[in-house]
Order: sequence, then structure tokens, then C-alpha cells
Amino acid sequence: MNKIITLPLVLVLSSCSSNQIKTSETPVPTPFISHQASPPKAALVALELPNQTKYQARHHSIIELSKNSPLDARDVDNSTETAQKESWLPRIARYLKKGVASWYGPGFQGKKTATGEIFDMYEMTAAHKTLPIPSYAQVTNLENNKTVVVRINDRGPFVGNRLLDLSYAAAKKIGIQSEGTGKVEIKAISQMQALPQIQKAAESQNKKVYFQVGSFGSESKALKLQDKISAHNMPEPIIHATKHRKNTLYKVQMGPIKSTQNAEILSDQLAKIGIKDPQIVTASRQN
Repeated sequence: MNKIITLPLVLVLSSCSSNQIKTSETPVPTPFISHQASPPKAALVALELPNQTKYQARHHSIIELSKNSPLDARDVDNSTETAQKESWLPRIARYLKKGVASWYGPGFQGKKTATGEIFDMYEMTAAHKTLPIPSYAQVTNLENNKTVVVRINDRGPFVGNRLLDLSYAAAKKIGIQSEGTGKVEIKAISQMQALPQIQKAAESQNKKVYFQVGSFGSESKALKLQDKISAHNMPEPIIHATKHRKNTLYKVQMGPIKSTQNAEILSDQLAKIGIKDPQIVTASRQN
């Protein structure tokens, strides 16, 4: 007779556990505002440069240029590689903050800014602690929604929780010159994004817009750059000499720039010969 041997089955149960990872965000500090206002929203910041040396001076000089013919699309190659890209982007991917802005004017008029330029309280400029120099920002007064596009060319302000120091002209444009301070939104933009507003402001002041592709303390270096650009079948730059005290600065400039399309084409051509990040400047018209 066959015997059936029954063996007990042992079931081994195992349990598993999952670990939960907690994340936290460091809150963005809320600037102190002397009058009643809603708290600022968190800033979206991908990258900012570290704080640089603090400067007490600030600026922008009005450049007088020699007469030259306007630069339009016919003066540069109508390249198919132009333009969907901007030739230079800010060194930050994204910057958006709300806080307090102030302004500065007569006490700093004629003094040097962090860029070495001379402060002009009637230009649309501003001082910021960490945004790249030079770069551009759109500033909106949150009380009246007025906006202005400014060029960051200085460091500051170094008072309390203030985020931005506007030139007198920029402060007046958004209506904070009387109070001295105001709650604003600061949004970093590229030079190309700023160009239409720069041209509009220049037109209202009877000025034109130019590319500045170099600035030297030596005339021979300015001439060398001028020759390099001319050798590549581009419009010949002009060299404008400006004096500050005992020093002479030779600025190599191209223009006037007529449109954003022209600026994109020209900046693309300049990049191909190693000239990157040309600065936009404005200058009085020459008859």
C-alpha cells in the first residue's frame, strides 16, 4: 500500500517598507515695506551672479556721434541664419522679483558707475546688487502698473531691503519720484526684448540707437577693431572719442540700428568673427 506523506507547508511572509523623502523649500524673504501692501510673491531665479564689489557711484553718458548713414537691412547680408535666436541672452535664465525700489539723481550726477560710465540721471538706467552688468530689466510700479525698461549699469542700493535704485528719469516715468520709493516688480529681459522700448525712448529724446562693439583706452586698438569689422564686408564702424578728466576713451560703434531684425542680423554676423555681446547705446542725432 502506497503511503502518502503529507509535509506541512511553511509560508514565509515578508514585509517591505517604503521610505518617504521629505522635501522643503527655503522661503523667499519678504522685503519690508513702510506702507501697507500685500506680500511679494516668490521669486523664480535660475541663476544669479554673486555679489560684486559695492560701488557708491552710479551713471550713463550722453554720447555725441559723428554723422553717418543709417544702418538698415540693405546694409547687411540678408542671411537665412538670422533670427529666431537672440544673439545674446542675459546671464540669468529667469529673474522675477517684487520689492521696494528707490531712485538717485543730483548727488551722483557726473560720477562713475560700476561700468566705468558716467552717471546721467536723465537716462533710463538702474543699479542692482546682483543682476549682470550690463543687462536689462522691465520695472513695473505695482501701484499704477506703469512700466519702464532700464539698463543695469551700476551696483546698489545698499539701504535696507531695497532691491533696485532707478535713475531719476526712470523713477519719474513710473511715478515714484515724489515718494522716493515704491513697490515694484523687476523682470530681467534680454537686450533684444528691450530694444523696441530703447528705440521708442531714444526717438522721444531726438536720439538714435547704436551698437557699441568695443571701448578702449588706446586709439590703435580701436582702429584695429574697426579694420577687422570692415574686412568682413560689414558697415564700417565709427570711432568716437570721449574724455573724462585726463582720460580718453575710444568707443567703436555701428549704426544707427533701424529695427530688431537689423540688430539680429548684425549681431549674428559679429558673433561669427568673434565679437559677442555688443551693447546698445543711444546718441544725439547729427545733421
